[in-house]
Amino acid sequence: MVSVVGLVLFGAVLVIHTLLAAVLTRFFRLRLKTQWGYVIYSFVLIPVALLVTTLVFFGVLPIGAGLDLGPTALLGAAVGLPLALGFTIDTLYVPAPDEYDLPERRGDGS
Repeated sequence: MVSVVGLVLFGAVLVIHTLLAAVLTRFFRLRLKTQWGYVIYSFVLIPVALLVTTLVFFGVLPIGAGLDLGPTALLGAAVGLPLALGFTIDTLYVPAPDEYDLPERRGDGS
């Protein structure tokens, strides 16, 4: 039987994973100068980070003890859904890094 606390913790893990995916996507968009580089890095490295945190949350910490999700459903809900949401939020709803006007850097180190 699933408890309310278990569902709330599962929802919190999904929110944390979505935030992590959005922040990592933004980091790759800012650091990589190529058009497709951040997409490739996002779809290769972010699932690894989400998988590690999924193993910590659901393996070491007993967050999903009463959910009785199979491995495929757990990976789809804890990795696939937040990856898709985080990538979509950053790509569609946050302005591109090129749209920000930054002050020019001075050569004297200040």
